[in-house]
Amino acid sequence: MVFSSALIGLREGLEAALVVSILVAFLVKTDRRHSLRFVWPGVGAAVLLSVAVGAILTYSTAQLSFEHQELLGGGLSIVAVGFVTAMIFWMRKASRHIAAELRGKMEDALKVGPAAVLLLSFLAVGREGLETAVFFYSAVQTAQSDTIQPLVGFVIGIIVAVLLAYLLYRGAVRFNLAKFFTITGVLLVFVAAGVLGYGLHDLQEAGFLPGLTTLAFDASSTLPETSWYGALLKGIFNYSQQTTVLQAVAWVAYVAIVLPLFLKPTRKSTAPAPASAATVEE
Repeated sequence: MVFSSALIGLREGLEAALVVSILVAFLVKTDRRHSLRFVWPGVGAAVLLSVAVGAILTYSTAQLSFEHQELLGGGLSIVAVGFVTAMIFWMRKASRHIAAELRGKMEDALKVGPAAVLLLSFLAVGREGLETAVFFYSAVQTAQSDTIQPLVGFVIGIIVAVLLAYLLYRGAVRFNLAKFFTITGVLLVFVAAGVLGYGLHDLQEAGFLPGLTTLAFDASSTLPETSWYGALLKGIFNYSQQTTVLQAVAWVAYVAIVLPLFLKPTRKSTAPAPASAATVEE
């Protein structure tokens, strides 16, 4: 689960870090550094809220009965899949104009006052943070163990994301962010498909959905999750050695529908070029 958790942390962390970088760069370039003191409290509050939500979701469910744990975990997993699906499509479209949009919102906020600047910073980062908290909780549930691997992977992804955003801001590295979000979006489609499958399995274990004993396949003897190759498949594709028919159908259907739609070429327009390192500085 290190890979999938790190991917979640990298993708969501970089989005949030880029939002902050764009806002900071705009204030610096327009000689409004004094307004930065209102940006950081908003960012900090958003981060604390996200961590609090993640902690509550992850640790409070221990007090629930098994059926209620599975019901909550399954429901939140499906919600998380909805979040990440909307996020990858939104970012694919918004990457062309997100910097200009954020600058415009910051300009409007500056006209209103410090409270508006703080609120804009909070909302811009908070949306990403809440998505991350829910999706991270689902990833932890998918791991189905007490291991800290999901947390380790998530922290690694966040650290790399912050470092990349800083290097982009300083101009030390340059790469096409639109291509980056496309590649990570494809990988997240497979991660989300696995989370969807596990969410449905949790609902089956809770007795909310039928078919718990109706297996599509049982590869426990030929491809066990305890083997290195089974662990690799589980970490990347959320492979389950005992997969129900509902899980298998949902996994295949999700990938078959979402992946082609995500990779479908967009219409050419006169919009600004895809986001790159330059959009952070301008």
